[in-house]
Amino acid sequence: MPASIDTANALADSLRSRYSEINTELVDITRMRSKKQSLRFTKMQSCGNDYIYFDCFKQTVESPESLAIALSDRHYGVGGDGVILIAPSDTADAKMRMFNLDGSEGVMCGNGIRCVAKYLFDNDIVQKRDICIETLGGVKTLRLRTKEGKVSSVSVDMGRASLPSASLPVRLDGERVIDRPVNVEGQEFRISCISIGNPHCVLFFDTPPEAVAVEKIGPLLENHTALFPERVNVEFAHLVDAKTIKLRVWERGSGETLACGTGACAAVAAAVENGFCARGEQIRVQLPGGDLYVRYTDDAVFLTGSAVKVFEGTMEI
Repeated sequence: MPASIDTANALADSLRSRYSEINTELVDITRMRSKKQSLRFTKMQSCGNDYIYFDCFKQTVESPESLAIALSDRHYGVGGDGVILIAPSDTADAKMRMFNLDGSEGVMCGNGIRCVAKYLFDNDIVQKRDICIETLGGVKTLRLRTKEGKVSSVSVDMGRASLPSASLPVRLDGERVIDRPVNVEGQEFRISCISIGNPHCVLFFDTPPEAVAVEKIGPLLENHTALFPERVNVEFAHLVDAKTIKLRVWERGSGETLACGTGACAAVAAAVENGFCARGEQIRVQLPGGDLYVRYTDDAVFLTGSAVKVFEGTMEI
């Protein structure tokens, strides 16, 4: 009987945890470590969008999915919006892999990739002002700006925004979803859907986003798989003027964050496609964590913002 109770308690603990099939590490019991492994990390942020970065040029990081769960917790871990690996690449100067709070792997991260560029330059891994970084969404080019020998801000060519419904994907008729009315669980929304390497659903409000129930609408839309089969990032935008947007972002797999680079790009793209802003103009996006600047053209979306190192450390796992 005790064994059965112990098993039931273990199962209950597992069900209450944030671990799932995508972020649980499989361990070969015949090759288990005899002692804890030490890993060096760097905490970096842009507009408060912070990640825990691992230099995989110098060390091997196993099971980043489960690491993201454990380390991102702000009470029991290092604290961050996820984990990012910086690794060698066969096609670019380096490769970036990003993992959300829930352990799922992201295709692209606009703030994260700019911090990766700063790390590469400041640590003498890549000594160029124009560098290329491989992501799941393809190779991205970045231009670095320095101050006193260190990177202060970075511009990244995010590639061309994708509007076709099938590429997002979103289950609505028509080639594009721009200012489309939808009903989700009895609530009416007007949505514009843009892919910036990952799917985004942008909503415009007459009131500033501080007055919007992001914590309720965000997860409602993110997890509405009948409409978004791969879930979706949700942007809550307010047009201040033709060159300024106030924004809050509910990120797929992470919840609300202080800033989101791809979310800022999606909001500007949606504003242009809705006729609110001019194509090719640099638009200021005001997020809770600070400002990002986005220029949306027919050929690419350009994202510019700060990149800041917070601290370095060593952990044992």
